[in-house]
Amino acid sequence: MRLLNKIAVITGAGQGIGAAIAKAFIKEGAAVCIAELNAKTAEDVAWKLRADGGRAIAVQCDVADRASIDNAISRTISEFGRVDILVNNAGVNVFRDPLEMSDEDWRRCLAIDLEGAMHGSRAVLPGMIERGVGAIINIASTHSFSIIPGCFPYPVAKHALLGLTRSLGIEYASKGVRVNAIAPGYVDTPIAEAYFQTFPDPAAERKKAEDIHPPRRMCRPEEVAMTAVFLASDEAPFINASVITIDGGRSVIYHD
Repeated sequence: MRLLNKIAVITGAGQGIGAAIAKAFIKEGAAVCIAELNAKTAEDVAWKLRADGGRAIAVQCDVADRASIDNAISRTISEFGRVDILVNNAGVNVFRDPLEMSDEDWRRCLAIDLEGAMHGSRAVLPGMIERGVGAIINIASTHSFSIIPGCFPYPVAKHALLGLTRSLGIEYASKGVRVNAIAPGYVDTPIAEAYFQTFPDPAAERKKAEDIHPPRRMCRPEEVAMTAVFLASDEAPFINASVITIDGGRSVIYHD
């Protein structure tokens, strides 16, 4: 019970990595708020967690809207009394040609992948500072430090998210608040599967993604989740303004 009696808000937790983090947090003794844009998937996840004996609520939340994330935090405090942990997991893939990309695509990517984390952090920081303790975990990406052609402007937002992680971590370290990031590579989620299905041979495309990783497989959502448990727990009191990469070693390969 590494998170016993801790209260967590997890954005984008209606599926994939976010849902896995919520499940792992419940298993480790936390209560969670599933803050998710899709109200149905949010409630589905929360219902399953409650059915297994966990404490969970679902709140519809658009992280690009500061008032919306403020509402999710307020609902959590009303239900559970405070917020000890924030996981800024909500994100969106926006892959466009830089010169053909619309202004709306640019704004959407930055609003969700970067500003959403800032909105959430601003909502929880006052309470964390007042209590002298708190953990914020930003789900970044290997796009945060590497570039894959054809993925603009997603890496721009994810690079900036690491800057936000480091800046906030240093800014509030003396107040007892730790801010860290996790940078996964390919993760076997419904979003990844939907991407593979856009190809004529989805199985071949999946195998291609698996084979570029040294372990010859993709990361599992629960592997990201358990790293989040560690960073959120009292076992990581001196880890701050840092990023943990979860990609099986792929990012250290110079070329294939």
